[in-house]
Amino acid sequence: MSITKSKELIKGGEFLIKETKCEDVFVPSDLSEEQVMIKSMIKEFIEKEVWPVKARFEKKDYALTKEIMDKIAELGLLGAAVPEEYGGMGMDFVTSVMVCDYISGVSGSLSTAFGAHTGIGTMPILLYGTEDQKKKYIPNLVSGKTYGAYCLTEPSAGSDANSGKTKAVLSGDGKTYSISGQKMWISNAGFCGLMIVFARIEDDKNITAFIVEYDKNNPNGIVLGEEEGKLGIRSSSTRQVFYNDTIVPVENMLSTRGNGFKIALNSLNVGRIKLAAACIDASKKIINLSVGYANERKQFKTPISSFGAIQYKIAEMATKTYVMEAGTYRSAKDIESKRAELLAGGASHQEAELKAVEEYAIECAMLKVYASEVVQYNSDEGIQIFGGMGFSDESAIESTWRDARISRIYEGTNEINRLLSVGMLIKRALAGSIDLMGPAMAVGEEILGIPSFDIPDYSETLSMEMDIVKSCKKILLMVAGKAIEKYGMELENHQQVILAAAEIMMEIYMAESTILKVQRLAKQDGEAKHEVEVAIAKLNLYNAVEKINKHAKEGIFAISESDEQKGLLMGLKRFTKYAEFPNPIELRKTIAKSVIDSNSYNW
Repeated sequence: MSITKSKELIKGGEFLIKETKCEDVFVPSDLSEEQVMIKSMIKEFIEKEVWPVKARFEKKDYALTKEIMDKIAELGLLGAAVPEEYGGMGMDFVTSVMVCDYISGVSGSLSTAFGAHTGIGTMPILLYGTEDQKKKYIPNLVSGKTYGAYCLTEPSAGSDANSGKTKAVLSGDGKTYSISGQKMWISNAGFCGLMIVFARIEDDKNITAFIVEYDKNNPNGIVLGEEEGKLGIRSSSTRQVFYNDTIVPVENMLSTRGNGFKIALNSLNVGRIKLAAACIDASKKIINLSVGYANERKQFKTPISSFGAIQYKIAEMATKTYVMEAGTYRSAKDIESKRAELLAGGASHQEAELKAVEEYAIECAMLKVYASEVVQYNSDEGIQIFGGMGFSDESAIESTWRDARISRIYEGTNEINRLLSVGMLIKRALAGSIDLMGPAMAVGEEILGIPSFDIPDYSETLSMEMDIVKSCKKILLMVAGKAIEKYGMELENHQQVILAAAEIMMEIYMAESTILKVQRLAKQDGEAKHEVEVAIAKLNLYNAVEKINKHAKEGIFAISESDEQKGLLMGLKRFTKYAEFPNPIELRKTIAKSVIDSNSYNW
């Protein structure tokens, strides 16, 4: 059956206080014929061009990475998100996320090169550049004639990006800037021809961004360090870059003076959701390697996939991957819907893209954290399934763990992103963009009231589970509201309380995204066809409630005492109550059987 989609679009972070209809989330059937063709083209390219040379990526073969990037350029995929007037394909946001998803599954080295170039290497110019800058530089970045690098991090400026010491000094005639300083961990540095460089002019509070051309035959004061030896992504070119009176025309300033910090932050927002997408197919391929091995490997004359301990791992890996995909595409669709709304209202492409992604910065931060930890979890469990063979560099699974590790550091560490997600939520609440305190006060009154003992009608697919998600939202409002009341503006100094709230919020978003997706699929095709996905949603919620309970207790113990603490704990118990408890072991058996029988991740 077809479903009429709602036009209602909730704001970023508003999922905590408003309901989302299942009709409003992305499901695979939403892909257009063109998107399906693009997806198939990418999968065919990866199977033909990347899988056969996967082992070479582990041998610091930087030329191979450049060679594959050139082939991706020939397919036009470097310009997936770029408007046609600048040589791109003009795809919508969901499609650009899908491209990143399927390009990134085999090699972290290729994923890094692609993400750095198409994201932070290109988007700052597209979103902040003048028309002349875009016409001059974007077509070459799209065609692969030039590759981009993003030069922000310095030895003394990592998470505190605005503290960089690289200087830009205006010439006496006012026509050029001279840049001097040092950047480190610069992806694509070894083969780039264009750099987005952040530097400070005089004693400005905020840094400024510049477009800096690089030609190794005419280096203009730019010196590249040696390739860094790294735990993973070994064929991703990563170097230090030194600027020694590098001359840049004033017209190559990106945006306005002092706007570099804002450019950096908004570039990272896009990078975060794209990084989440980059973890999806990678996680699926890890599962495929793992279950393939488990079905072949025999111990005690039995395939190890028949053992409960292995089935536990396969079920959890598949569940987390499904959840990651549901959340990522939910946000991608929200961003695209907001972008379309802004364009329809007369906004320029730049303005629509910037404001749409900025609107869902909270979700982007959460997705980055969740996805990067899932791909690390899956790679670790994959090695465990392989046993001793998994520790050998002759196995394909070994490199996945090393490549996955950087994703928890990229685009702001996971700790920073957890703090940011809650910080941005509170900032939006204080600005009046989201009403959190009203619902938080209502939750406080509900705790003091008499609970209802009525049993609702739970005949609809996952309706009980959705009610539990709604109750978990009350837990966050309860804990966060009390924390704000207790600490006020000093809350930022209590990072462990913020981290607890971040965990709760992330689990809520991911659980809700999964339930909404499965509910929509069940409405379209009938619940029987999606029995295993229903099990995935139930298992994930079970795990999420356990985590929420743990982190909420930690928060409650930190922000309350005596009778008040008892009241909050009673509220926690009420809000994590199941009308009917699931059987997680049986759920895992159902999920694992589906993956094992098909010998692959199959959603």
